[in-house]
Amino acid sequence: MFAPDWVSPPGDTILDLLEERGWTQLQLADRLGFSLKHVNQLIKGKVPLSEDAAVRLHTVLGGSVGFWLKREAHYRERIALQDAAERNATMVSWLDRFPIKELMAVGVLDKRRLDAKSKPALVGEMLSFFGVASPQQWERQYGEMQLAFRRSRQDQADVGAISAWLRMGERLAERQEGPRYDEARFRAALDGIRALTLQSSGDFLEAMQRLLQDAGVAFVLVPALPRTHVSGVARWLSPSRPLIQLSLYGKTNDKFWFSFFHEAAHLLLHGQQKSTVFLDDPTKSGSNSREEREADAFACDALIPPALARELPNIAGTRAAVRAFAKRAGIHPGIVVGRMQHDGLLDLAWLNDLKVSFRWEAGTD
Repeated sequence: MFAPDWVSPPGDTILDLLEERGWTQLQLADRLGFSLKHVNQLIKGKVPLSEDAAVRLHTVLGGSVGFWLKREAHYRERIALQDAAERNATMVSWLDRFPIKELMAVGVLDKRRLDAKSKPALVGEMLSFFGVASPQQWERQYGEMQLAFRRSRQDQADVGAISAWLRMGERLAERQEGPRYDEARFRAALDGIRALTLQSSGDFLEAMQRLLQDAGVAFVLVPALPRTHVSGVARWLSPSRPLIQLSLYGKTNDKFWFSFFHEAAHLLLHGQQKSTVFLDDPTKSGSNSREEREADAFACDALIPPALARELPNIAGTRAAVRAFAKRAGIHPGIVVGRMQHDGLLDLAWLNDLKVSFRWEAGTD
């Protein structure tokens, strides 16, 4: 897009018309009924061209009223953009907080060279991405959000990267419409979603999103960003709008479904903590947090109910036995393999071919 670094005020057009007519500024002032000082400031862009002035210029110099008002509006827009660019140039160090190249790679930002010339515009893009007017507002809206984080890993400390990933999810959720959150419908939706574990990702995703949307729960898939160490989050965008956000990093189906039911547990069990942002990573070695332990237990029981889980130690570690158990449980065999590996009933290298890797594409903006 052409973006000149010069600005032409409406006064330039006024001067051209004066030259054509051979008038002085004093003569124009007399015809307009303005003082010479006001006309001079109008020509220099020192005072705004008002509706009244547009009508007078239309009468005296020609051109429509709309022409003069648009000329003024374009001029003020360019001035505002230049002022913003100058302010942004003083804020480029703020960009160091974010994984800029990775945000370009996933389409959040336009790809460009990162140099002194491009960074001021990039500051503007990042402010627009977050929906804030300045880094100070970002700090209030997102930087201070870390006070609400409930981390499953101690290295989930890069607030810039985490906030960018969370904002990607917010923007996707903003596109979704639906009723207010209904806990009863959400619990019923989870029963229906469990049955979808038998389907491929291309088949279940639409049905899963529809069930959640009808229950008033936003569900989004967002590509993983480096330095976040987060693969899932449960949070409340408003008191009646919960969000489950998952990344696709390293998601075999056992991890994906465990992550989903884990985040669902946070909404159901810890929904009173509406300001809390639960940051989770299924690769964590364990958490001392009561909420995380409760969410883990909920996910385990939702996928394989306790009555069936008690049979797992007696299952022979063969494909046939795992498939037979999965069929009785009504879930995918890969989930059974993941549970047995987690419980130490199966070597981590065994039967991984029964798991399915999810590789679908997710929108980012």
